[in-house]
Amino acid sequence: MAASSLLILIDDIATVLDDVALMTKAATKKTAGVLGDDLALNAQQVTGVRPARELPVVWAVAKGSMINKAILVPAALAISFFVPWLVTPLLMLGGAFLCFEGFEKLAHRFLHRQEDDDHKAELHQALKNPDVDMRAVEKDKIKGAIRTDFILSAEIIAITLGTVTTQTFGMQFMVMTVVAIMITVGVYGLVAGIVKLDDAGLYLSRTGSAVARKLGESILWLAPWMMKTLSVLGTIAMFLVGGGILTHGLPPVYDAIHQFAEGFSGITAMLIPTLADGAFGLVVGALLVALVTPLLAWWQDRSA
Repeated sequence: MAASSLLILIDDIATVLDDVALMTKAATKKTAGVLGDDLALNAQQVTGVRPARELPVVWAVAKGSMINKAILVPAALAISFFVPWLVTPLLMLGGAFLCFEGFEKLAHRFLHRQEDDDHKAELHQALKNPDVDMRAVEKDKIKGAIRTDFILSAEIIAITLGTVTTQTFGMQFMVMTVVAIMITVGVYGLVAGIVKLDDAGLYLSRTGSAVARKLGESILWLAPWMMKTLSVLGTIAMFLVGGGILTHGLPPVYDAIHQFAEGFSGITAMLIPTLADGAFGLVVGALLVALVTPLLAWWQDRSA
């Protein structure tokens, strides 16, 4: 009897873990847009930090990220338990914010490129000044990165909550905890690897082996392009994920897209809903930027 009970318990645990794995996989897919943006933004946060201090800065931000998620996960679970009707509006709000942020990045990249170049030049010039307090620069970068992480983590937790909203409270807790830990370890582990990639390339390029030198030179060439690629893919994914969340929350739009896709076959039928989600997200993002940006400018002028 005891043995059979133990086997049943083990089977139940295995089933639960399997369900957690499946739900975690689904939730991680839906947070892809935020993850790409999170990775690119956090890798950029250590720009200008001395090489010897890059990993300590990444570690400090990673600890802040875990604290952020330790706040956000219980808050999301409380919302799911006490006011479950609020999950869908929050998810829609998160999707809209993703679209807004994605289009704002595009607009800033094309309309304010010179300002970005000037800011980078000022930063590099200031870092050459011996009077600059590098510890203060590091603290500012860490604080800014943790604030950014809080916003992105909130989006990730909201999307994850929307994925598991029909599950039991225990399942929601396990999936959201696994996603929070996995994403933090994964993102900041990759950030640490990316920021030290140029150091690895420099080291290899100075070794005696011709093959190692060639590999090191290739890594040095690849590192900046990797950052640009991550940023571009992250922006595209923000429209795809944000638009997908919004279309799923708007049945008429969702039905229209899938009815249109039914007229095609094969890979075209599979791509149309995804591309339509991205296009819808792009349009929503453009409308939100057009509406919100003047309001923010007005508020800043009024507060000044």
